[in-house]
Amino acid sequence: MEKAINRQKVLLQHLNPSSSSIYDNDSFTTSLNASACMAGDSAAYHRKASFGDDVVIVAAYRTALCKAKRGGFKDTHPDDLLAPVLKAVVEKTNLNPSEVGDIVVGSVLGAGSQRASECRMAAFYAGFPETVPVRTVNRQCSSGLQAVADVAAAIRAGFYDIGIGAGLESMTTNPMAWDGSVNPKVEMFEKAQNCLLPMGITSENVANRFGVSRKEQDEAAVESHKRAAAATASGRFKDEIIPVSTKIVDPKTGEEKSVTISVDDGIRPNATLADLGKLKAVFKKDGTTTAGNSSQVSDGAGAVLLMKRSIAVQKGLPILGVFRSFVAVGVDPAIMGVGPAAAIPVAVKAAGLELDDIDLFEINEAFASQFVYCRNKLGLDSQKINVNGGAMAIGHPLGATGARCVATLLHEMKRRGKDCRFGVISMCIGTGMGAAAVFERGDSVDELRNARVGDNLYLSKDAR
Repeated sequence: MEKAINRQKVLLQHLNPSSSSIYDNDSFTTSLNASACMAGDSAAYHRKASFGDDVVIVAAYRTALCKAKRGGFKDTHPDDLLAPVLKAVVEKTNLNPSEVGDIVVGSVLGAGSQRASECRMAAFYAGFPETVPVRTVNRQCSSGLQAVADVAAAIRAGFYDIGIGAGLESMTTNPMAWDGSVNPKVEMFEKAQNCLLPMGITSENVANRFGVSRKEQDEAAVESHKRAAAATASGRFKDEIIPVSTKIVDPKTGEEKSVTISVDDGIRPNATLADLGKLKAVFKKDGTTTAGNSSQVSDGAGAVLLMKRSIAVQKGLPILGVFRSFVAVGVDPAIMGVGPAAAIPVAVKAAGLELDDIDLFEINEAFASQFVYCRNKLGLDSQKINVNGGAMAIGHPLGATGARCVATLLHEMKRRGKDCRFGVISMCIGTGMGAAAVFERGDSVDELRNARVGDNLYLSKDAR
């Protein structure tokens, strides 16, 4: 019997010369590379690594998002926003926090060195030992997604096997404002000048250049609130939101009240076209961008726990999602809102997919004008986009939005099961960029469906 088992091991090693097998006394597992696949794919999708080397997400959580200066987190320190989600991703997976190789936090508005210190402090509040490093990353509105991508890249590179990509923003604590003088040289470069345009003006530019009407923008805003309200009422956000115990201070009396915040507080269930139509444009006379069809200024945080698939399997952790691709691209700063329309096709192609293969999209609603433009430009089905509402209703805490979207997307994909395999997250970025990432539902693949096809390193993706 022992000789027969050894012969099987040798045979499988010949079938799979590029990947290592894991032996455990009387049992063994191995990754399989097929030289041909008879699944009859009409469109195989690209894979560069063996099954066990997949970067997977095993946990993704966020805080509720609350209105800056007026909402539930107006008196909450930034580090006290981040700590609960960092704690949640390890406690809910029973992971030893000392195994985390790095914590990368996306954040935009906080002073660089101070925010970096606050993030390190938050890690200690959450129970991480001093051996676990922390750093911040700032790519404007995509910072939270960039943090997740950075961790995925580090795991793929072999720097560590387990990491956390997170996002944090307290727009109460750090309002959007330019601190310091501007280099007069900027006047010589139009593109550089446009980097300083107020975001609302870039929204007006998109609406004017591409003919996005005020009615279309207000309709998108109403739909965002309607979907977010329905998701809240039905409890669809409960799996992703970590309640935060904090305080609210009465601005008149100074009295402190202990509260637990677990619901997004910017959603307006009764928003109507008539109500939004009464609002005046705030960035340009006779413009179309209003407070009602723009993203909400918010406070919040999110965290995503990533690791190599082989590690997740060893630990017996359920896989929520698989990280497939990420791109960031540049666009004209004057119309920065078109970023998703430029980034999404590139990210989808990098994953070996086509737009029609994507089942769900989370596209950040920085402004209704850019959201509508990107949706129309790519010809996307509105029933696949922001099915639980977006930033116009839920809020847009700049550095946290990417991590929030990962939690929202993957939990929704899990709920939908076999009918939902691939999802995309994307957002526009101030100064003229766009970012996008492709994720796969965690339980939608196995080793055989990931078998390589021929010499092109493609995978089966026909079964759903």
